[in-house]
Amino acid sequence: MTSIFRRAMGAEFDRLHPRLRERFSVGLDTGLACIGRGVMDRVWHGGGWVRPFLALGATRNILLPRQGRDLPFVIENVPYADRSGRETVTFVRTFAFPAGPERFDATMVYSPERGGIVDYLGTHQHLATDLLLSADAGGALVIRSVGHRFREGPVSARVPGWLGGDALVRESFDDDAGVFRIRVSVTNRRFGPLFGYRGSFTAEYVDAAELGVRAGLRPVREDAGG
Repeated sequence: MTSIFRRAMGAEFDRLHPRLRERFSVGLDTGLACIGRGVMDRVWHGGGWVRPFLALGATRNILLPRQGRDLPFVIENVPYADRSGRETVTFVRTFAFPAGPERFDATMVYSPERGGIVDYLGTHQHLATDLLLSADAGGALVIRSVGHRFREGPVSARVPGWLGGDALVRESFDDDAGVFRIRVSVTNRRFGPLFGYRGSFTAEYVDAAELGVRAGLRPVREDAGG
């Protein structure tokens, strides 16, 4: 078995920077988890109209309702087998805003049926997003969302493009500074930019079994579909 990211990318995975290949090899096969710690240079959101939408999403750790600069940041990538037996990797991001921490939660699985990564957003996995992963010319990982579905038990409904947010993520490794650099933007096709962030972090690799999955890291509800 290889990592869910190598399975999704195939030969494209080998075009990533070596440090990115290491980072995205976390999983049950390697037995490693990755904890990243750093600083977000900027967390931003769109105009005032978007704030109620962001605040609603924040109740399920899906969106970031605040803005800030130079914010301490932690990302926890921990592999585990979910209740359906699927290998899952957490992408739990915690931003230390002055008024208190905010989380942006996701869990990722590889779906053979969909031929790629499915990204479940939030604490209840009600929103499933198909991701397209590629390596750019500089060896950075580029992730694009290519469709959203609302999930509730046997119900799976496509989220219209005008209602959802298109995510673009670029993660690279800066050899000179010795850090990972991350840039994320989420845009609505009709209304424009929703939110995003950019910054840098270092990574620590730890034994996943020894670390365990701490309380609150797994979603409250796990969706069995894709």
